[in-house]
Parts: sequence; structure tokens; C-alpha cells
Amino acid sequence: MTTASILHVDMDAFFASVAERDNPELKGKAVVIGMGVRGVVSAANYEARKFGIHSAMPVGRARRLAPHAIFLPVDMPRYQEVSGHIMEIFESFTPWVEPISLDEAFLDVSGAQRLLGTPREIAAAIRAKVESQEGITCSVGIAPSKFIAKLASQHCKPNGVLEITADRILTFLHPLPINAMWGVGPKTAETLERLGLRTIEDIATLPRTTLIRALGEASGASLYELAWGRDYRDVSPQDAEKSISAAETFPQDLDDPTQILTEFLRLTERASARLRDKELFAKTVSIKVRFADFTTINRSKTLALPLDGTHEIYEVVKLLYRALKIERARLRLVGVSLENLSSGAPEQMVLGARESGWRQADGAIDRARARFGAGSVRPARLIKPHEDE
Repeated sequence: MTTASILHVDMDAFFASVAERDNPELKGKAVVIGMGVRGVVSAANYEARKFGIHSAMPVGRARRLAPHAIFLPVDMPRYQEVSGHIMEIFESFTPWVEPISLDEAFLDVSGAQRLLGTPREIAAAIRAKVESQEGITCSVGIAPSKFIAKLASQHCKPNGVLEITADRILTFLHPLPINAMWGVGPKTAETLERLGLRTIEDIATLPRTTLIRALGEASGASLYELAWGRDYRDVSPQDAEKSISAAETFPQDLDDPTQILTEFLRLTERASARLRDKELFAKTVSIKVRFADFTTINRSKTLALPLDGTHEIYEVVKLLYRALKIERARLRLVGVSLENLSSGAPEQMVLGARESGWRQADGAIDRARARFGAGSVRPARLIKPHEDE
């Protein structure tokens, strides 16, 4: 694609902006989304960022940096509601909308230009409509590809527009640091820095074979193409969810495997109930473990047949956790993610199986919860001693 017809629209400090919109008294004040002694910052407005506060920072540290800031709890249902309105605005301009998260999406406006004007004019109209209808601002990157459009939106925040035409791609791209690249996390950056690479231009001028030898075929080839601004992926509207997950940060670090597995069961139950509610099946089960020093590891298993049952999914979760062999490690967070989702699943017939099993039990539990409330039926292992009465 050579014309700059792909937009990356990114809300500015989305969670905090929604809070400010709902409570105008917060305007002009440092606002942080995230609470609790052991919580993590989910978002910070630009006033709070002036003090060095950023997402994924421990709330305790954020409080030390800005004791006067206003700390608010995460209100995910509210963010999802506003996100839904924003995606509807995008779809009023083009059907080619690919949501990336609650607060950002790619739009292909190549088919809308005859009716709505140039990509820059469409970007201006989108920004105006989001601000007038939802009371929040957004930034828009415009480019011939998704990769460059996303980089452009990051460079015009907050509340700006930046268009990178085909003839300006390398001038814009090559001076940027290597960690601006998709796919360059801390470990990859460390490998590249050992090769003396500091900018994207350094990656581009390195022989492709050297990069592949250092990073592997897939990563090396991908980074080399991106370093030359070559990204041929189309904007792909996706209605289906990519994953369903649940995570928990503990009030105090846990090192008892029994307690940790109990928390994994709680999270598995929560995630699998959402899976069944959406009539989906998961073929990949993943777990996340964060240690006391904030080191995080993820493990996953892809199954021969997709599942939707709490018991079967939990058996995979247990297997993944025990394979880590970290029985006495201190953990501050665990999470369960169900991925590779589909709307149907073949049923494995087992010789001599019962007529009714775990799946029927899950269905009965789901119906009871729908009628009597979320906590009305739970595995006995999740009932605390004082609740027995």
C-alpha cells in the first residue's frame, strides 16, 4: 500500500479521561487510575505524568512521586461502555475498523475518501465527533501501513494528528530508537544493543542474515522488514474476542502452593464462566505468574480439542503451574487466560463415559448463578471457613 489511508486512532489517557469526563472537578488535577498498597497503576493523566507516573508502576511508588494526586479505582464496565460508543463512531466513517484494545483501533479509510474527503480531513472529523459526543480527546496517526500509523499517533500525543506519507517513511522511521519497533521488548533490545544497534536505521543497515542469526528466522525477518517500513498487513475487522482472562494481585505475597492453586481455581472459574456465557470454546490455556520482584513469566498449552468446562481447564492450569517447579517462590499476582477461541467444538466421545459429566454440572451452575447471583454456587474449595455457617 503506497497511499496514506490507514489511521491509528488512540484515546489520550483513556481511563483517566473517562474519569475526568464523569467528574469535571478532576480537570487540571493529577489523576491516577489504580489503588491499594500493592496495586499497579492502570493509567495516569498528563498532569500525573509530569511527576514521572506511568502505567504498570506500583501504586505505592506513584503515591511517593505525587502524594497530592487523586487515586481512583479501575471502573472497567464504564470504560467498556465508552469504548463501545467510540467504536460505533469509527464505524460510522468506515466498516474497516480493527480494534486493538478498548482505547485504540486501526481504520482503513481508502474507500471513504470520495465521500468524506482526504484521510487528514477524515481524521479531523473523527476527532471532533469523539470529543463532542464522548467528551474526550484522541490522537491520530495517518500512514500507508499499520506499523507507521501507530508510531505516528504516538508522536502526536496528546490531541494531535500526524501524517506520514510514503516518501517520508524512512526519514521519520530511521532516527527512532530500537525499542520503538513492534516486537522489541527488553530481551530483544538487549540482544540488539549487544550488536551495537541503537536506532532503527542501525537495524535496517545490518545484513538480514545477521539479524536472523541473532533473533531467529521469524523475529529477525520481521524486524528487518519493519526497519525498512515494509508492513503489508491489512486492517482486519474482528468481531470475535481474541481471549478471555482473569488475574488477581494478592494483598500479601503468597508462597503456599495450596493457596496459589486455590486462587488459580477461582480465576479459572471466573474466566470459564465468561467463556460459556459467550458460547465460546478455548483451545489454548495460559497462565501468568508475577513474582515479588515483579518478574513475570507466562506459560501456555494448546490442546487437541477446545474446551469450555471449568474442571477440564483447571486441570490444564494446574499442570502448567506445577511444571514451573516454583513451589515456595513468593508470588504477588497470578492470572489465567483462555485463547484461540472458537464458537463451536467437536465433542470427544469416550467409551464407557457417563451420560452426565462436568459439562452438564457447569451448565447447571451457570443457570443457578444467573438466577440467584454470582456467588450462589461455588466449588467447596473456594468457600472460606467463616462462610460455612
